[in-house]
Amino acid sequence: MMMMVMPPTPMDLLLPYAHSWDSFYQGKTVVVTGAGGFIGSHLVEALVRLGAKVKALVRYNSSSLWGHLDHLPPATLAHVEVVSGDITDASCVRTLMQGADVVFHLAALIGIPYSYVAPQHYVNVNVQGTLNVLEMARLLDTPKIVHTSTSETYGTAKFTPITEAHPLQGQSPYSASKIGADALVESYFRSFGTPVAIIRPFNTYGPRQSNRAFIPTVISQLLTQPKIQVGTLDTVRDLNFVTDTVAGFLAIGASKKSIGEVINIGSGRAVSMREVLKIVLEREGRPQFTVLEESPERVRPEASEVFLLQADATKAKALVGWESTVTLEEGLALTVESIKHQVANYRKTGYCI
Repeated sequence: MMMMVMPPTPMDLLLPYAHSWDSFYQGKTVVVTGAGGFIGSHLVEALVRLGAKVKALVRYNSSSLWGHLDHLPPATLAHVEVVSGDITDASCVRTLMQGADVVFHLAALIGIPYSYVAPQHYVNVNVQGTLNVLEMARLLDTPKIVHTSTSETYGTAKFTPITEAHPLQGQSPYSASKIGADALVESYFRSFGTPVAIIRPFNTYGPRQSNRAFIPTVISQLLTQPKIQVGTLDTVRDLNFVTDTVAGFLAIGASKKSIGEVINIGSGRAVSMREVLKIVLEREGRPQFTVLEESPERVRPEASEVFLLQADATKAKALVGWESTVTLEEGLALTVESIKHQVANYRKTGYCI
């Protein structure tokens, strides 16, 4: 599979505003699992900017690649201890978490289509990996754990906007594995008093996201192909620029009020993928570009498709002082420009599972 090489987000874009929680991280030892990923790498950058001592777990591979961390500025990486390992290895997790003040747990398998193919692998990584983090937190008396959930755990909305009280629905093996992981986190809080918080981000997009996801897929195809292959354009999502999602992690990690809580991170604005495509086409001066082709392999099984997600982030603002700051139009513009600079690194044909 082609390795993505995306430019690091400039620091003035990553966190352009001062926040009440920024000083909390100065001098603290902070662990990030899944640090080589899309959101994880942005979080690592933010923590370095805030003066944290960062330990970053990336999945071991024989090529010694660190994912997106490989492409961060040397000045940033100089403040990061990169650990190659595996979240499913309990001894690795114990060594990683020793001395940590805060652990941001992002390591997970996230691709929904691949979860139809390898559900056992999703349980191993998403459930067992989370159990390893929780058990080590209990044994090591780690002061704070922030576990990453997903809006996919809600399934197709029964009511909108979706509050944290919305029922959870496992509409894919991926979402089921995340529901299981979330339940373990809640159980450790109730059983052992483990200081955990669950962040539940709605759909995140931005620089470094691979064309496994809708937005970079359509943008990269628009820039290089005579037609765009899509799945359904009728699904509705609450889309959040990556800097807003990272700010949500930081706010929750710094807050004592978040312990024992599940907190939605979302803009509250719901748009269809058709509307997203329209915004991109108009921005690029190609509003009449309508050469679309539905690719059956990109369409989820009907009962598995999540058709509507829209966040109620009232709790995030009230409890930890977080709210969305980047509009969809602003975020898409930044994402398009990022992909333009690195479009050669995107796979042009074929479906990325």
